[in-house]
Amino acid sequence: MNQYEVVIQGQLVLPEQVVEGEIGVQNGKIVAISEGIGNLQATTIVNAQGKYVFPGLIDAHVHCFSNPDEGFEVTSAAAAAGGVTTFLDMPYDLPNPINNVDIFKEKIERLNEQSIVDICLWGTISKYDGIEQIKPLAEAGAVAFKMSTFETDAYRFPRIPDYEIMKAMEQLREYDLVAAFHAENDEIIADLIEDYQKAGKVYPKAHMETRPPYTETSAVLKLMEFAHWTDSKLHIVHVSHPRTLELIKLFKEQGTKVTSETCYTYLLLNCDDLDKYGPKAKNNPPLRYQEDVDGLWEKLKTNDLDFVTSDHAPWSWAHKEKGKDNIFLAASGMPGLDIMGSLMFESMVVDKGFSPVHFAKAMAQNPADIYGIPNKGRIAEGFDADFAIIDPEVVWTIDENQFHSYSKISPFHGQKVNGKVVHTIVRGETVYDGEKVTKEPGFGAFVPGKAFKQ
Repeated sequence: MNQYEVVIQGQLVLPEQVVEGEIGVQNGKIVAISEGIGNLQATTIVNAQGKYVFPGLIDAHVHCFSNPDEGFEVTSAAAAAGGVTTFLDMPYDLPNPINNVDIFKEKIERLNEQSIVDICLWGTISKYDGIEQIKPLAEAGAVAFKMSTFETDAYRFPRIPDYEIMKAMEQLREYDLVAAFHAENDEIIADLIEDYQKAGKVYPKAHMETRPPYTETSAVLKLMEFAHWTDSKLHIVHVSHPRTLELIKLFKEQGTKVTSETCYTYLLLNCDDLDKYGPKAKNNPPLRYQEDVDGLWEKLKTNDLDFVTSDHAPWSWAHKEKGKDNIFLAASGMPGLDIMGSLMFESMVVDKGFSPVHFAKAMAQNPADIYGIPNKGRIAEGFDADFAIIDPEVVWTIDENQFHSYSKISPFHGQKVNGKVVHTIVRGETVYDGEKVTKEPGFGAFVPGKAFKQ
């Protein structure tokens, strides 16, 4: 009988089924999967019997440095506590976006020194004449490229002109990398906000009213048409409305290579929460009506929505309270790494009856497949031994003050949750034991994208 470094026992969520069994781990890799308990021997046995052993969760939408007070060490600790073994960090850093290879390489060095879990890095381009950096960024290991049709900041988070988008898509096609977009119609939103501000309509729901669904769908339509003509891979981030997914399905049927994600907030909150929580519940795009939330759930059920992310944005209360009397002044976004995995398990598996396999696809396998992240996202021989162990019997209460994230602000504060991440393993080693993060910064590693050249 083979002896392994680590054996994990439990309800194994494999790509197509759940089995009670064991996983043998050697040198950070899955080297054996066995049905039944007691067949594999190991120096260390992780007994998760009665619990689900999922592939390590992958959060493809994280903003470590939109607030530089956060950074890799804090964000990766939050990820570990939330069962996220790999995340993809967005390129809209303060003070400088990741739009050239020198900044990118410096970020890799910081990542390898400071992270507790594994991380892929996004690249982006500057507003004008930025595409010459796509080749060096791709070859340095950028996992994908993020752009926007909405201008948050002309330097850090710009709206990319259409002709630059076309050129970027054509170049990214050559590297088989995904062009992902924050898709909102800048012109309409800017005019609506100006009209509302002039009229003194600055109450919380005004954020949703000045970003109606057609500001999302119109931007997505344009991008899909560009992707059609360039034959490139397009991904739409943080979809907030089911009509967007209906349009995506139409283009997919025509052969356009387009995928989508939503965020846990769009599935678990609605626009009434803007009234209830004010700036705490502000994100872009905004929360929608409950009927739209129900529509997103239906699209997740029918696989017309590929995966779920956090869009983790670690703002302090100082960033949020600016909007307590005028919602337009509050920073947009919420933290999520600490809680998304447990909340989505409760919502998908416990409440709505999704299979654990479907949960694993939406939270790990599909982002790994869409971005081409090697050896991540599923429990299979040869893959990294990354696991999120969830105990379905644990009932606990979310406390925003206990977040590992710098941001201690959540509309989910005080909510009871059925099911909890109780153990997180990265490359065969425990990074979170259910109570505390157990690895020091530097254990996590940079995971390069598929165009990487040594």
